[in-house]
Amino acid sequence: MTEPAKGPASYFPSIEKKYGRPINEWKDLIRSSPLTKHMELVSWLKTEHGLGHGHANALVAHTLAEDSGK
Repeated sequence: MTEPAKGPASYFPSIEKKYGRPINEWKDLIRSSPLTKHMELVSWLKTEHGLGHGHANALVAHTLAEDSGK
């Protein structure tokens, strides 16, 4: 049996369900953005893609942590 996701990844199933895109697609969007700061990326996802704050924050936090090797 697998453990439930913890931290930002715990939001992923509801993000995919609500916005209809796989998580890898959201991560690719974040990585392709010219923005680099956490809150800039969160604001961009909210204004340009209609995500709620918690979902945008979870995606950005997880993606930036992955990219920094944490």
